[in-house]
Amino acid sequence: MIHKPHEMHKLGLALLGTVGAISLGAMSVQAHDDGRYANSPLKAWFDGLQSKGGGPCCSNADGQALSDVDWDTKDGHYRVHLQGEWIDVPNDTVITEPNRAGRTMVWPYYLNGRLVVRCFLPGTMT
Repeated sequence: MIHKPHEMHKLGLALLGTVGAISLGAMSVQAHDDGRYANSPLKAWFDGLQSKGGGPCCSNADGQALSDVDWDTKDGHYRVHLQGEWIDVPNDTVITEPNRAGRTMVWPYYLNGRLVVRCFLPGTMT
């Protein structure tokens, strides 16, 4: 099949747009504290959060709040709904101290191209 040059150009632009959209989505998951929460009364608490495994969760700005429909338990373990898929939350990433923020939060990141959970802070299902 022979493609016309303008068709190949359109295909290239479409591919570039798709890659750009995926990159922007990945960047939103890997956000970092940019200082906008510096005056939050919970900043120090968020900055000190660690999972059972001892890993730091980072800060409030690195995590994302979840709606009740985007997290639940299955077979005795938490799971979260991120970017269109259900991801199992490893037990050692669950924060067990009382949730001062009240809302459910997750700190996701990419490991070898796969979305995983760094920390999970369960909230109250209402």
